[in-house]
Amino acid sequence: MNDDSRDLAALTTTIVAGFVSRNPIDVADFPELITTVQRALRRVSEPSGPEAATPMTLTAAQIRKSITPSGLISFEDGRTYKLLKRHLTVRGMTLADYRAKWGLPKDYPGTAPAYSAMRSQLAKDLGLGQKRPYSKKKAKA
Repeated sequence: MNDDSRDLAALTTTIVAGFVSRNPIDVADFPELITTVQRALRRVSEPSGPEAATPMTLTAAQIRKSITPSGLISFEDGRTYKLLKRHLTVRGMTLADYRAKWGLPKDYPGTAPAYSAMRSQLAKDLGLGQKRPYSKKKAKA
């Protein structure tokens, strides 16, 4: 066993022990937890390739095709989402990070057009954003 393997094992043990001390976990889930921690540590220790440093360049047609009325197609996993924020948060990204990574314009939406229209109509129906007439209480004579 070389020094790198010992370091990885020691770090994994420390992280898993710290997690288990504060979170209840089934015995059957230990192997998966250990594997996940080891994978994450290996990923962190690997040098990043040159493709990680440069943003991906997409064509204008690819960007247009990713915006459909009912959802936005993620370049991360190819699935359709009404809101990109929740999907990106799970991946540890912000919308700005996503735009930079894929070379998207600053006005690239984070919400599907139909979802935005529905929320806008709901707000209008509730009367949000409208000035209400000022009503004076009439004094009793």
